[in-house]
Amino acid sequence: MNPHPLIPTLPSAGSRQLEAQLIATSRTSGAKRLLGVAAASVALALTAHAGAAWQIVASGLNNPRGLDFAPNGALFIAEAGTGGDGPELTGAEGPVKFGLTGSITRLWKGTQERIVTGLPSLAGDGGFAAVGPSGISFGPLGHAMLTIGLGQNPAVRDAKLGRAGAGLGSLYQLNQNGKLKLLADVAAFEGVTNADGKLPDSNPNGVYADHSATFVADAGANTLVQVNANGSISIAAFFPERLVPTPPFLPPGQMPMQAVPTNVVRGPDGALYVSQLTGFPFPVGGARVYRVVPGSAPTVYAEGFTNIIDLEFDAQGNLYVLEIDANGLLAPAATGRLARVNAAGGPVQTIASTGLVMPGGLAIGPDGGIYVTNFSTSPGAGEVVRIQP
Repeated sequence: MNPHPLIPTLPSAGSRQLEAQLIATSRTSGAKRLLGVAAASVALALTAHAGAAWQIVASGLNNPRGLDFAPNGALFIAEAGTGGDGPELTGAEGPVKFGLTGSITRLWKGTQERIVTGLPSLAGDGGFAAVGPSGISFGPLGHAMLTIGLGQNPAVRDAKLGRAGAGLGSLYQLNQNGKLKLLADVAAFEGVTNADGKLPDSNPNGVYADHSATFVADAGANTLVQVNANGSISIAAFFPERLVPTPPFLPPGQMPMQAVPTNVVRGPDGALYVSQLTGFPFPVGGARVYRVVPGSAPTVYAEGFTNIIDLEFDAQGNLYVLEIDANGLLAPAATGRLARVNAAGGPVQTIASTGLVMPGGLAIGPDGGIYVTNFSTSPGAGEVVRIQP
């Protein structure tokens, strides 16, 4: 019997099948928690929203994840969708069905509008915890890069979904008018390279668009990949397993934990910084922020976090870290947290927590506010909140 029904029973301590789908696992777990504690979560959110420093700026979103500002000040939000009627695949916690329900919403001059619809999406019953459009990043040329997740072996995608599902596991270029262009099949690259030598799995999540290349955090492959303008792909960094203590319901000892990189940004020193969700057993305090110089092994920049989903530097060099769950994904209740690592040093500061329920992405606006997608595992209930630090 599985002692923690939110986490699939492990066939072995190093189960790649579970570990390679950790983003989907965390979101599904969060969705089930939301179903069980919906009234309490809404009450917390309303309490926080009543404060002058917290404002809802977009609502009615379907599993909202990453977001970013265009050069003209418009805010673009990736919505993972609600899945569909099939075909059916095996997800991290059971069957998920495919549909073209993913979308991109634009918030501009006070108007909220879905400017792109019909994007690939996978979700279980009710449309909770979807995998679909995940990360978005505007580059210096005025167009954005968009990732669409997968959370599967790319061979399964190709065999069961065919042409309709080919967009899953990919990187797209998106202009401000909503036109999409396929740039790279990140999942197919993982199927060929398979950096850790285990079961291939790809889940492109966070993305950073730079002048000459785009960097994608592949949470399934445990890699940071570089995609050049011509679509060529290479591995910029690999994040290996590390040993952590086993959870209380398993025999005492240590077990390997997958890294699960979730997002990537450019730091004030020119290096890349990558956030870590961590894999099962999702140890509290086990998540890190890594500093990456392509061609060199990642180094630890900050640690002591739990289940990081996004990160961003402000103009002063302070690093904001968003945790989808600060209690750990094995805890009975989900509590998000926005924290700040000060450039001048000192302890990590909590900027916001109460009212953050499975947050999925953050962006710092031109007005200095921090914009966070909230209820990121919920269909129709997702929102974007503006938090004044």
